[in-house]
Amino acid sequence: MKFSISANHLKRYKELCLLLWKYGNSDLVQQMGIDDSLDAEDVKAAAPGDMAPAHLADDLEAMGPTYVKVGQVLAGRPDLLPEPYLQALARLQDKVKPFPFAEVEQIVKSELGVRISKAFLSFNAKPIAAGSLGQVHSAVLRDGRRVVVKVQRPGIVQLIAEDFEILAQVAEFLDQHTDIGRRHRFLSMLEEIRITIQQELNYEREAENLVTVAHNLAQFERILVPQPVPDYSTRRVLTMDYIRGNKITSLGPLAALELEGEALAEELFRAYLKQVLVDGIFHADPHPGNVFVTSDGCIALLDLGMVGHATPAMQEHLVKLLLAISEGKSDEAAGIAIRISRTTEDSDSEKFSHRLGQLLVQRQEDGLQQMNAGRTLLLVSRMAADCGLFVPSELTLLGKTLLQLDELGRILDPEFNASASIRRNAAQIMSQRMRKSATQGNILSSLLELKDFVTGLPSRLTRILDAVSNAELEVNVRVLDAPLVMEGLQKIANRITMGIILASLIIGASLLMRVNTTFTLFGYPGLAMLFFLAAATGALFLLISIYAQDRKIQRDSSR
Repeated sequence: MKFSISANHLKRYKELCLLLWKYGNSDLVQQMGIDDSLDAEDVKAAAPGDMAPAHLADDLEAMGPTYVKVGQVLAGRPDLLPEPYLQALARLQDKVKPFPFAEVEQIVKSELGVRISKAFLSFNAKPIAAGSLGQVHSAVLRDGRRVVVKVQRPGIVQLIAEDFEILAQVAEFLDQHTDIGRRHRFLSMLEEIRITIQQELNYEREAENLVTVAHNLAQFERILVPQPVPDYSTRRVLTMDYIRGNKITSLGPLAALELEGEALAEELFRAYLKQVLVDGIFHADPHPGNVFVTSDGCIALLDLGMVGHATPAMQEHLVKLLLAISEGKSDEAAGIAIRISRTTEDSDSEKFSHRLGQLLVQRQEDGLQQMNAGRTLLLVSRMAADCGLFVPSELTLLGKTLLQLDELGRILDPEFNASASIRRNAAQIMSQRMRKSATQGNILSSLLELKDFVTGLPSRLTRILDAVSNAELEVNVRVLDAPLVMEGLQKIANRITMGIILASLIIGASLLMRVNTTFTLFGYPGLAMLFFLAAATGALFLLISIYAQDRKIQRDSSR
């Protein structure tokens, strides 16, 4: 089957194919039928072999913001890429080339309706950070308040839409025609990334996330979330509080010693557990570029464009799964993972349970203190895909978040143990979940259900007792695999019937031996001998049938 692409997207598509070709996937490009349209010089320049991880980050950056964002997502997925590539792609998190200040001025003016000089007392032309979707400038409002202004890259929405149209066609082809595509469902994965980026491009939604997460984390005194300035925020411009501090990765040895690293790491991890397992909305991109240490020793969470959501039912499963993994209970963890996953005809739950058991045993042998909960969750996702199970996206996003948190925790405290923190905070998390569920609405709903049960109980008991007294009570039993059970019973009945017939033939032949007839066989009454021969033939057939059936059952059970 040949792959086709529209003329409008051919140039961008060739760039993607050259990237696949360069990094050792020339067979895939040939299978898709694109290699015929590639220029010989370009193919030669992108010849497989120069696959250094650092070059992959450079190539993605050269292809534009969409691929930079994809690289950022891949940087947090050890279940998809080897470690050297993850480290190389990590530089894309916060080292992206900025766009000119003239475009910044134009976007701010079109969004706020006034020139920068009118809206701000001062506005730094040099960005303090640049990302794949936008960049951040420091500024001062007219009332003297220091803020930062996040400005969206010009034309980024249309560019991402076009690039994802191309990527979607490639992902669909891979899902339909390759084993790895059928296992990992690239189209579904790509759709999740597309939705996430669309949410990140809406700065009004990010402003709402800042307010919500700050409210949810109000109990954590050393966790800060900058608040937006509503009058200076639109869909493409976000103005928020300026937080004085440094990236957590830029802390020097002396500065790290002055921090209460152990307490900060524990509070940060506890705050994220509350976000995920109690609040149901969490900051899903806590990479080191988005986490600052403030001048007064607090932790500031930045860039809440990417957030994850978990329903109450999913939260219950995630709590149980995290506890099972942190305690090394493989059977319980496998059961929960299978229960929340989507299965297909090709799913192999037993293989998945076995592999998960081996993984957790290996983690226990290495020591539970060395277990990375996030990495383990991502490996669970990969093993599930290999076994035909499709875990929900919340599990993968949680794994990615916990993986990044573990890195932050070890920066603050080299001895930080994420699994132990999960176990320490489990009781408090469950208590918070119970208090959250004990709302007035839930209590009233439970009381109404209890009232219906109590008021309806006498009439139900009366009907049951009347049915018993009148011999009208019937019990219906639903047997699992009823056709197989009936088939087995029928085989047993057939063998018993055949045995009875054979016994009758033998008994009848014995009685006929005493009757003298002119028809004889081997000097004995002929009719009696015919009965004996029929019984012997039937008995031999029955024995052969039983032996063949038993051999078949043994072969099937040994597989």
